[in-house]
Amino acid sequence: MPDLDLTRHYAAPPEDVFRAVTDPDMLAQWWGPEGVRVESGDLDFTRTGAWGSVMINGEGGRYKVTGQVTHVDPPRSVGFTWAWHDDEDRRGAESHVTFTVEADGAGGTTFRLQHMDLPDAEAAENHNRGWTSSLNKLDATLAS
Repeated sequence: MPDLDLTRHYAAPPEDVFRAVTDPDMLAQWWGPEGVRVESGDLDFTRTGAWGSVMINGEGGRYKVTGQVTHVDPPRSVGFTWAWHDDEDRRGAESHVTFTVEADGAGGTTFRLQHMDLPDAEAAENHNRGWTSSLNKLDATLAS
């Protein structure tokens, strides 16, 4: 099964980056690709348990994804399962996401996003585009 491994570098300290990728209010600022907004959800990666979000694009298309937060290790990593829902709200194939935050030795942070166990190359490419676009929004959030 295909996996993604994306890395970004931030001038912010690890604690700030970890908060940006786990705190519900911070997640709401960057979650979802550019041009998509979070309509509703439980985006709390500060604790283990269920999470989910419904995102809407500019044309009104709705996208629901849910999972379980499987581990939280502040300020180093958080992991969660991930599965899209179809138009009848049936949960699809489950994959796994890990965010890792590490001091870069120069006062900044290396952030790594791994999305594993994607069902096929097409899903990996679609998620690569989506996560890259979402991380552009995280870049802007951490720059402000």
